[in-house]
Amino acid sequence: MIDTPETTPENSADTPVENPITDSPPDRLSVNPRSEFHDWDLLRRGIGIRFNGVERTNVEEYCLSEGWIRVAAGKSVDRKGNPLTIKLTGAIEAWYKS
Repeated sequence: MIDTPETTPENSADTPVENPITDSPPDRLSVNPRSEFHDWDLLRRGIGIRFNGVERTNVEEYCLSEGWIRVAAGKSVDRKGNPLTIKLTGAIEAWYKS
């Protein structure tokens, strides 16, 4: 019997579809849990950021497509205790550390 696309096990309804983990980080990511761009699983994996040729470890949020990062502005905090951030624009490179 010749396997047709309808009868192959790869296309059966019982087989779960697996989403492979990509080696490129998301376009936008934030460490703030209240942000819509926060993803704990990706942050736990570890992401490295190089901004204008210098590796940065204090990045609060980044966007690759728009070319900016947000970093804490010293020890300043707002009235709710969140760090005040400044937006820096430039060349950004992101990668997974592990």
